[in-house]
Amino acid sequence: MRHIESFLGYLQNEKRSSHHTQVAYQHDLEQFFAFLGGDETALLASVKPKTVRNWIVELHKADMSPRTIHRKISSVRTFFKYLQRLGIIDGNPAASVNLPKTPKRLPLFVKEQEMELLLDHTDFGDDYEGVRNKLILELFYDTGMRLSELVELRHRDVDLTEKMVKVLGKGNKERIIPLTNESVLLFKRYNDVKNDTFGTTVEPWLFLTSKGAKIYHKLVYRVVHSSLQMVTTMQKKSPHILRHTFATVLLNRGADLNAIKELLGHANLNATQVYAHNTFEKLNAIYKQAHPRAEK
Repeated sequence: MRHIESFLGYLQNEKRSSHHTQVAYQHDLEQFFAFLGGDETALLASVKPKTVRNWIVELHKADMSPRTIHRKISSVRTFFKYLQRLGIIDGNPAASVNLPKTPKRLPLFVKEQEMELLLDHTDFGDDYEGVRNKLILELFYDTGMRLSELVELRHRDVDLTEKMVKVLGKGNKERIIPLTNESVLLFKRYNDVKNDTFGTTVEPWLFLTSKGAKIYHKLVYRVVHSSLQMVTTMQKKSPHILRHTFATVLLNRGADLNAIKELLGHANLNATQVYAHNTFEKLNAIYKQAHPRAEK
């Protein structure tokens, strides 16, 4: 399926989508063309809005949630938009198809006390893996960067003198994120341990495996999951939860929403405003508990 392969290359190289996103797109598109029952090239011209709607019906019959169906149709819509841009097809058959409504889900986040317990009162050890893992957690919590952005970090992206890290985000957009004093100290410790372990003539990648290779997504995910397991009973324990935590903590402490948008690398403010709902829920709970005329 050469068009799908080309599209996945576009997601990786131009959109800089995460590995998880690429896998989801690939699965959704392969499922769509399996529903059509034939070769993608021969079927492209025959796909109509009605075809996409019929697929939605089949997904509903399979008891898929509205959120999952929403994602799958979005994958197909983005794929056809890409082919339309290349001139392979004349129109996007999924553009006019209404997406199912999904319930608004507030971002989950780790409590400040739990993060303090993890970062300030947990012994990760003094060996390379221990120091590396603590720095990974510290960076996620202190910068809100994405998993894919952390994996791609190089030594040259970190300026300890200016206390900042340069991140290459979606759409190849660069952004600068300040580093805390704690992060700077931990970086210096990490660099020393890394040099002692691998020597100074290592690859340019910032984070390495215990064997000196570039770190990878699943390893980082495991580090975060096992670490959060020590301090929280939340069901989801992922790097993205720490990104949510970063944004929620800033907002709760009075940070400007536009500033948080820039730090997170969001393309527009709508993506950032979801964190304001978390703050409102917290204020609303306090109001109902404290105000004498509030409903109990």
